[in-house]
Order: sequence, then C-alpha cells, then structure tokens
Amino acid sequence: MNLKEKWEASFEHFPYKDDILKNIRKEALLFFATNGFPHKKVEAWKYTSLAEVQATDYNLWLPTEPKKVLSPETLLPYWVEGCHLLVFVNGFFSAEMSNTDTDDFTVTPLLEALHQGGEAFLKQYFNADTEKGDVFTALNTAFTAEGVVISVPKGKVVSKPIQLLYLTDVAKPTCFQPRNIVAVAENAQLKVIEMHQTLSDTPVLTNAVTEVFVAENAILDYYKLQNDALAASLIDNTYISQKANSHASVHTFSFGGTLTRNNLNFYHQGEHLESTLKGLSILKEQQHTDHYTLVDHAHPNCESHQDYKSIVSDTATNVFNGKIMVHPIAQKTNAYQQNDNILLSDRATVYTKPQLEIFADDVKCSHGCTVGSLNPESLFYLQTRGIGKKEASALLTYAFANTVLESVTVPALSSYIDKIIAEKLLS
Repeated sequence: MNLKEKWEASFEHFPYKDDILKNIRKEALLFFATNGFPHKKVEAWKYTSLAEVQATDYNLWLPTEPKKVLSPETLLPYWVEGCHLLVFVNGFFSAEMSNTDTDDFTVTPLLEALHQGGEAFLKQYFNADTEKGDVFTALNTAFTAEGVVISVPKGKVVSKPIQLLYLTDVAKPTCFQPRNIVAVAENAQLKVIEMHQTLSDTPVLTNAVTEVFVAENAILDYYKLQNDALAASLIDNTYISQKANSHASVHTFSFGGTLTRNNLNFYHQGEHLESTLKGLSILKEQQHTDHYTLVDHAHPNCESHQDYKSIVSDTATNVFNGKIMVHPIAQKTNAYQQNDNILLSDRATVYTKPQLEIFADDVKCSHGCTVGSLNPESLFYLQTRGIGKKEASALLTYAFANTVLESVTVPALSSYIDKIIAEKLLS
C-alpha cells in the first residue's frame, strides 16, 4: 500500500466523516483519490518533486489521537512578545495554553463554528474561494477537524497581533492538517503571525489551509515565519478574498524545513483595494522552498505589489512561480511583480517564473527577475576596511534582504526575525 492508498483508507477511521461536511468531504476525497500527488509534469509543480514525501511512511493525523500537554516553558523560544497566543499541540487546539482574554475578536473552534453557523456559514466561509483543482487543499478539506475561526467585529482595531503557534512532538512520522478561517469585518484591522515548530527529529509534514476574508475598508497584515527543523516539511495554502477599499498584505519568511511549498492566492472582489505580497528565503544544505502566487484582478482600479527575494547556498533550491491575472473588466489596474535572487554557491539552484496574463488595455503592469552572486568589488571594498570575508558577505546579503524585513509593522516580530537572519547569514 502506497502513501496515497494509506491516506485514503484512513478516511474509514475518521470520526467526522458523516457530519455537516459529509458531501463536501466525500467529493474532496474522491478528487484526491482520482488525481493523487502532483508530479513534475504538472506545470504548477514543474520545479518541485514530492518523491521524498511519498517515500516517507507518514501517518495521517486523526482527531482520535491522544492529546499531549507541553510545559509553558516550551512556548518561550517561539512566542513573539506582546502577542495574543493561539497554541496548537500535535494537531489539537490547546485553549489552556492559549491567551485570548480580549473582546477585540472571537476565537471559535472550527467544527463548532461550522455546526453553529450551518449552511449559511458554510456557503460564506468554508471552501468558498479555494482552488478546487489543488490536491492538497482537497485532502485537507476531506479531513478537516481541528482549527479555529478568528472573527474581528466591524470597526474594531485589534491592538496586539494574534500569533498562531503550531507545536509538534511525535514519535512516528505524521501528516497534520490544520485549517483556519480569518474574517476581518468592515473598517476593522488585524495582524496575524503564523509559526510551525517541530520539537523532535521525527519527520513531520504539515498540510495547512487558511481562508481569509477581508471586508470593505478593512486592513490585514499576515506574517508567516517558517523556521522549522530540517525534519519538517510544509505545504501551505492560503486564500485571501478582498472587498472594496481593503488592504491585505502577506509577508513570508522561509528559513527552515526540508521542503516548503507556499501557495498564496489573492482574489479581488471590489474596487480600489490593494494587495501586497513579500517573501524572503534564506536556504542552505538541501532545503527546497517553492513560492507559488496568484493575484486575481477581477475589478478595476486595484493595485498589487509582489517582491520576493532569496539567498541560496550549498545545494539548496528556491522557486518563485508568480502570476498576475488581469480580467477584461479590470481597467486601471496597477500591478508590480519582482523576484531577486543571490546564489552563494555554484551548486545552488533558483527557478524563477514571473507571469502576467493581461486581458485589459488600460493598465500599468510590470514584472522582472534577477539571479546573480555577490558583487566581488563590494566584497573587496569591505575587506579593505578590515571586515572579514564571511562578515562582509553577511553584511551585503543582509542589506539585500532588508527591503523585505523593513516593511514588517510589528516591532517585536521584526527583532525576532532580525536575529534569525543574522544567525543564518553568519553560520
């Protein structure tokens, strides 16, 4: 029995297979069973192989697993100071380890929200704007169990960021599938920080799906910090739906993990809105990170800005595959896309594929990419000033990366990431 067949069979032991999502689950499972894992002949996965994932005997996590309690001290190295904290331990939401003592927003367990909200909630929030042709989203949909619904009321400005912290400590290879919904109402503001951390050397695969809804005049800043152990892999699908006059930004910092795949999709559902996508990858050894982005301009007078950078050494690989779609109705679109890469080794690899699909004629769109190494003249200049070669290289690469870091609006997070970058560049 291969991994796909093993996961299919797991559905028989899934305790919620006949709940309110019954039909949706079965349809999603059938899609996964029919299509299987994507391979490199699939255009969207051309530069990323899942052979190692399929060769690992992952058990698909089920909500029948025993819960594990971790000491509060375990959280300290990963907690960003000043944040509301939502903690997940081995797949389960841990209310006792979380800190949500506030009236600024509500946190509801996902299945509870689904059953309380009924069909109306399902239609509005669950699987509403996801990519129905994505195998991993379908797999997550079939086995949706643990997760939360974060809801910010109309006009509320949440002063402190919400940190989603996923901790895993397992003895056998396991695939976890968290699913969250974030709804920011009209004129509301929210900052979210998402982190995944494996506490053991056991191989762990996380297949995460997040659905985000940003209402009119709302503002969302979402930060993804990926600095997990090398035994961990992450496939992350994030879907963001924006209404008129809203602003949503996502910063993705990819530093750790063996395989990381970030699928980030923005859907425009009104005029005069802005989408910002920024990413920074610092990779070494045999790490592989793949950023796959889509901004769907379906209304006029909107803007989007993409800026992704990577610093790649040893035999690591970074992929950027970004698409801007401009529909015929989307006149006056202003869309920008840039991917810049630095190779610190002649064995490192970068694949970059910025794409524009434009069906409107009154637009301002641009895209570009660069791949190169550090400027030897700049290195030499710093060395003549008494700076060692290693430190000089670190200074130049830090300056290169800082354009992404400087737009982080959470000071504590900026300091946290700054330390990680310094360690990565000097190691």
